[in-house]
Amino acid sequence: MTTLQLNNHVEMPALGLGVFQTPPEETRAAVEAALATGYRHIDTAAAYGNEREVGDAVRSSGVAREEVFLETKIWISDYGYEQTLHGFDKSAGKLGVEQIDLLILHQALPSDFDKTLEAYRALETLLADGKVRAIGVSNFMVEHLTALLEKATVVPAVNQIELHPYFQQREVQAFGAQHGILTQAWSPIGGITFYRDGSHGSTLQDPVIGGIAEAHGKTPAQVMLRWHLQQGRSAIPKSTKAHRIAENFDVFDFDLTAEELAAIDALDTGQRGGPEPAAITLESFGRDIPEA
Repeated sequence: MTTLQLNNHVEMPALGLGVFQTPPEETRAAVEAALATGYRHIDTAAAYGNEREVGDAVRSSGVAREEVFLETKIWISDYGYEQTLHGFDKSAGKLGVEQIDLLILHQALPSDFDKTLEAYRALETLLADGKVRAIGVSNFMVEHLTALLEKATVVPAVNQIELHPYFQQREVQAFGAQHGILTQAWSPIGGITFYRDGSHGSTLQDPVIGGIAEAHGKTPAQVMLRWHLQQGRSAIPKSTKAHRIAENFDVFDFDLTAEELAAIDALDTGQRGGPEPAAITLESFGRDIPEA
């Protein structure tokens, strides 16, 4: 397992299991399968509604808690200083842990950025108090990061963004690299291109990726994950199928050439699959996060 050093020297496994849209009743089995395979990084979120099952799976796995890197996210409904401190309590309670390894803000809230800043200030407090080991953000664009860095005392360790061969967000990646913010890819194999928005085709069917996969005796998904890892990113592929979870982990025994990396880089369409960050408002996306 490759690890990445965050900007506060915490080591994070580069590859994790994501549980976005994994129903609670399927989450426990997926996380148990991942931990049995060798994953040591699980990414969840308050808004996913499955933090409790992630915690249950970690406890029943036989893997020591300190060996598992747990990452979760505060939802926009819990932004604000006191609200975010309580958001930590809710997430930690559901996960059944006293300390969360990486706690991030799930979205910028451009319509009320002061609330976003107050939420991040709460993350800084949680970090100073030792309740989290690292803090970060998700789906923040350059303008959001710029505004945050003007006020923050702690540079985010991670920015988790939609990132796959068809949507690479190079400007956001470059800004992050310039400021020591690690880019973490959600939808790293382009799942959003085929389960939500099929208008720009499936990355799994892409002939360039398919040709590279054939050359290495690997699958297109494995090639895309390798592309992320070789370019220094964290990736959190999601699956509920044990054989796919294992397949996605089998990416540490081959290397893509510079030419192959460049060929995948050239597939960028600039077309986002997820929601536009500017469209995130409490009116449209607010939801109550239940108590622990």
